[in-house]
Amino acid sequence: MADELEWEPVRALARRVRDGERLTLTAEVREMLERTAPEVGIGKADAAAALATAEKAEALLLECARRIKEGSDRIVDALYRAKRHRKAGDFDSARQEMREVLAIEVVPLYREIAEGQLEDMTEEP
Repeated sequence: MADELEWEPVRALARRVRDGERLTLTAEVREMLERTAPEVGIGKADAAAALATAEKAEALLLECARRIKEGSDRIVDALYRAKRHRKAGDFDSARQEMREVLAIEVVPLYREIAEGQLEDMTEEP
C-alpha cells in the first residue's frame, strides 16, 4: 500500500490553499482527492459529496492533509516511545503505545504500521 501513496501533491496543494490560493476543481484535482480520500479513511460517498462544489472540495483537501500530518506525527511519536519502552524492557507499555494509536487512528497506512508493530511485540516477553 505505501508504495502506491503519493501524498506530497496533496500536502503541497493544501499548503497553497492555506496560504490563500483558491482551489480550482480541475479533473486532476478531483482525481487526486477521489484517490486520496479512502487512503486517509474518508469513504467514497463522503468524498463524492465533498466534490460537489469547490468550497466542499477545499474542505476535503484540508481534511486529507490534516489526517496525513496528524496521523504521521502520531505514529512516529508512538514508535519512538515504544522503542524506548522496549529498550527498558517494558514490553507492556510498548504494546500500549500501539493500542493507543489504534484506538484513534483512521488512516489505513498508519493503522497497518501500528498493527504490525503490535503483532511483532506479541512475540516478546
